[in-house]
Amino acid sequence: MENTVVKELNALLKGNYMAIHGYEKFIQNVEDPVAKNELQRIQKEHKQNAAAIAERIQNLGGVPEDGPGLMGTMGELMNRLKGVSGNTEFIIKDALESEDKGIKMAEELVRGDLDPESRKLVEDILNVNRQHVSQLNNLLN
Repeated sequence: MENTVVKELNALLKGNYMAIHGYEKFIQNVEDPVAKNELQRIQKEHKQNAAAIAERIQNLGGVPEDGPGLMGTMGELMNRLKGVSGNTEFIIKDALESEDKGIKMAEELVRGDLDPESRKLVEDILNVNRQHVSQLNNLLN
């Protein structure tokens, strides 16, 4: 089970790396200072989540991933191809879509074979990501 837990946590870790890289692009391209500040705060929380996941993986005797992996690299390429513009609304909507995908992935992990401590970590991260969705929706309104 421990190997499965490490594998699932590494998948979540890759998702957080994807989020961190995605927010970097959003932050670089958004012009509204309020939106930029909020995106920076959310990115910081994803970095904190990634650190917590990596620590948990190490505590389980595993080796944490160190990047978004092939899937994340492909996602970054797709973002470059569709062109993130300076349009704040477009950027916030893109961030919302990314958060929703991350939440769905994490919800799948919670249903998996996680030990209680790992499950609690994933649930805490889910709660933070759900707050991100709320905060991003507030930016749109």
